[in-house]
Amino acid sequence: MTDLIVKDIDDALVERITAFAAAQGWGQARTLRFLLEQGLRANVGDERSSFDADEDTVLAAAISALEQVPDDTFALIGRGSTAS
Repeated sequence: MTDLIVKDIDDALVERITAFAAAQGWGQARTLRFLLEQGLRANVGDERSSFDADEDTVLAAAISALEQVPDDTFALIGRGSTAS
């Protein structure tokens, strides 16, 4: 595996990475590999560009169910009852 050296890292970023590593119980190398991979996926895109058949079925069912909900119902979410 190739070693990488990153120079001139801001102290605040190092603190955030260190805190993330501690929260996960990981070492520095594992944490940096994970964060680099996640950053690349967020910026370049995940190599997986489609859902499998089961995921497609579940997503289609969820979308279909949401399409049946009247538009004005979503406007009522989080509001108290207006009945007197």
